[in-house]
Amino acid sequence: MSSAPAKQIDDPRWPRVDEYAARTLLKGDPALDAAIAASDAARLPPINVTPLQGAFLHVLARTTSPRAILEIGTLGGYSTIWLARALEPGGRLVTLEYERTHADVARANIDRAGVGDRVEIKVGKAIDALPSLAGPYDFVFIDADKPTTKEYFEWAVKLARPGTVIVVDNVVREGAIADENTKEEGALGMRRFLEAAGRDARVTISVLQTVGAKGYDGFAVAIVR
Repeated sequence: MSSAPAKQIDDPRWPRVDEYAARTLLKGDPALDAAIAASDAARLPPINVTPLQGAFLHVLARTTSPRAILEIGTLGGYSTIWLARALEPGGRLVTLEYERTHADVARANIDRAGVGDRVEIKVGKAIDALPSLAGPYDFVFIDADKPTTKEYFEWAVKLARPGTVIVVDNVVREGAIADENTKEEGALGMRRFLEAAGRDARVTISVLQTVGAKGYDGFAVAIVR
């Protein structure tokens, strides 16, 4: 096998389907549009989830009737807004972000969306913040630095309860996770995570490959037993 990440195959149908589904299923949302615009203006990396992925996270979170959500990796707060809207009345969301600039943009976006009263942003290394958190969390979304995903997932399970759903983004890496000889750090991190999760008797987990406006990737979705 090649040691390079799998070459992304762009198919014009992918963004067309995303556009159609978003236009058909999602209502216009000025707060979410403003969050993307503010993130772009601040030159944050354009790696937030898509609108359809945000809606997917929202729907999945709601299946847990969440009173507590943990997000690892805030960026500009786009996914945070989707998740905060899924909380039960009185619920709280804790989101961890390494970059102060990103956290400042996220705070403004979250407040503008009207969910600031239920969101706490902790700035600094997530791996340092996790031991200080008190669970249990009903839903966890992991979308941070990929080499540390295994450790983030282990903490997510520790901070969970039976029935907690844990979602990990960007696990497929354009197919590179299937390459035993890959040297790409993100793919190596995801291989470590998936191989450990597959041995973890505390969870049931699967991987869903995705295509769309942002190309070829996928989610891992786990439920704590």
